[in-house]
Amino acid sequence: MITPRSLVSIIDDDESVRESLPDLLKEFGFASQTFSSAEEFLVSDGIARTQCLILDVAMPGMSGPELQEELSRREIKIPIIFVTGHRDEALRSRLIKRGAIACLIKPFSDAAMLEALNSALKVN
Repeated sequence: MITPRSLVSIIDDDESVRESLPDLLKEFGFASQTFSSAEEFLVSDGIARTQCLILDVAMPGMSGPELQEELSRREIKIPIIFVTGHRDEALRSRLIKRGAIACLIKPFSDAAMLEALNSALKVN
């Protein structure tokens, strides 16, 4: 069920994304927290509180798809919206097949992000 203060965690190694995306989510009525790496997220208390994950595909260390696999291995079910700077239809298809809600190409529109968030939180 969608609640006005659903917590969305953002994992992206790009500082500009970590600074701007929370402002957009706040406009949409969501609370957010940011992480610069998958590893940082995994050791945080954010996993238990996160209702949706916005996840960069390509990051140093553990990649977004690797984090998706790790969460699945741990049987942690958090809806994932992937974001990427690369248009790769084969990768997009694989991520969706593995359970991702969406895979948005940067720069994505505010409307596309809101649509993905609404889909993700209805599943949750």
